[in-house]
Amino acid sequence: MQNQDLQLQQYIEAVIFASEEAVTLKTIRQVIGRDLDSGQFQSIIEQLNAEYDSTGRTFHIHRIAGGYRFLSKPEFGDILKKLLAPNIRKRLSHSLLEVLAVIAYNQPVTRGEIQQIRGVSPDYALDRLLHRGFIEVRGRADSPGKPLQYGTTKEFLDLFHLSSLKDLPKLREIKEILQEHEEQEYLTRQEDNAERPSFENDQEETIQKNEKKQ
Repeated sequence: MQNQDLQLQQYIEAVIFASEEAVTLKTIRQVIGRDLDSGQFQSIIEQLNAEYDSTGRTFHIHRIAGGYRFLSKPEFGDILKKLLAPNIRKRLSHSLLEVLAVIAYNQPVTRGEIQQIRGVSPDYALDRLLHRGFIEVRGRADSPGKPLQYGTTKEFLDLFHLSSLKDLPKLREIKEILQEHEEQEYLTRQEDNAERPSFENDQEETIQKNEKKQ
C-alpha cells in the first residue's frame, strides 16, 4: 500500500475512532479535506474491517444511524453488558424506555396518544428524552388543538446501534429487553443491600421495633 493510501486510511480510521457518535461521510470529508466518493470510502472501510478480522480484533466499523462508528462484535455482547448496564440505567429509566418504545413504534405520535397507550402522563419522560436528544418534535397533528407530534432521532438509532427504523426489534423482543432491564435492576439492588454494613441493618431493626412500640 502506498504511503498516501495508508495515510488516507489512517485519517478515516482516526476520525471514526475519535467520534462519540456515528460520523457521516460528509463530516469525514470535511475533517480530512478529501473529496472521497462513496465507492472509494466503502472500499477503505472494507479493507480496515478485513485487517481487524485478520488480527483478531474484537471490533468492526459499522454503518449505523446514517453514519459510521466502531462497535464490538456480537460474540462479546454478554461480557460487555456487565460493563455497560450501569451506564444504560443512568441514561434511561424504565419509564423513559417505555415512552421511547411507544414513540419509536408509533411515530409521529402526540402526547395524548402516548398517554392513552401507557395510561399515565408522559410529560416528564418527554421532557427528558427531548433534553437528551433521543426524540424531536415532528410537527403538529391535524386533530383539534393541533398537538405536537414526536419522533425519534439519529441519536436514538445510535444508542441502540440501529441502521434505520426498519431494524427495530419486534414488540415481543422489546418486552424481553424491558424485563431483562427490570431483573438487572433488582439484582443490583440485592447486591447493594448485601454489601451494606451490618450496623445499618441493626439501626433499621431498632427503628422498626420502636415504631411498633409506638
